[in-house]
Amino acid sequence: MRHRNMNQDWITTAATLNQALPYLQRYEGATVVIKLGGHAMGSKDGMDSFARDVVLMRQVGVNPVVVHGGGPMINAMLDRLGIESEFVDGKRVTDKATVEVVEMVLSGRVGKRIAQAINRQGGRAIGMSGRDAGLIKCTVTDPALGLVGTPDTIDATALNACFAADIIPVIAPLGVGPDGQTLNINGDTVAGAIAAGLNADRLLLLTDVDGVRDGDGKVLTELTPAQIESLTADGIIAGGMIPKTQTALDALKGGTGAVVILDGRVPNACLLELFTDLGAGSLIRW
Repeated sequence: MRHRNMNQDWITTAATLNQALPYLQRYEGATVVIKLGGHAMGSKDGMDSFARDVVLMRQVGVNPVVVHGGGPMINAMLDRLGIESEFVDGKRVTDKATVEVVEMVLSGRVGKRIAQAINRQGGRAIGMSGRDAGLIKCTVTDPALGLVGTPDTIDATALNACFAADIIPVIAPLGVGPDGQTLNINGDTVAGAIAAGLNADRLLLLTDVDGVRDGDGKVLTELTPAQIESLTADGIIAGGMIPKTQTALDALKGGTGAVVILDGRVPNACLLELFTDLGAGSLIRW
């Protein structure tokens, strides 16, 4: 049903679409890798909103790739099964029993949930892991940590086939080790490696913080690799932000156009970053 009485919300919506045109043209045919963290998945409403954003991106010609984590879900399942974890220098040791749970949770429950959310919004998504079609081949990161891998090579054949078939790949951070074994990989690391392997235009790291902050706590909206290194050396970038910024630097060195660290809990965060003047989070590029 059409309504003849205009209100300010509709006028604002139309103006926003008009202003988005240059960005829609800019990203047509572009590849955007999105890392969806376990804490950023949030509620069903939040997941549905994220799924709509991804479907819209595909609808306007962007090739989105979703890489997901799932740490909280893995921890919950390990606790439920009574599997105790061993830690070395604060890092979990992934033994055979643990990696079986990791694969079950990430490739099964989490990956399927995200793909189904995208499909409910009218997209065509498929869940897969880095083991499928030899997508991610790994080396063992540290024998002391067990079945944990570092990406060595990315075979993007399956991803390019998804793009050609109008399918959105949803990737669990697992890889194939030297002996064919399943290796668990840090989700941010996987997202960065895939972004580099695809020469992606953008890597969006969705987190539960609103970006990289300076010494006064202010979010830095634009950063260069040199600034990242300086802030890290000064101890301003610390804790969990260090691996995220390192992922950003590695992705840039591998050929990714730019990386953005942004708060995945903000409604339509991906659309704000790609299709508006405002942007979102901290943009890192050369």
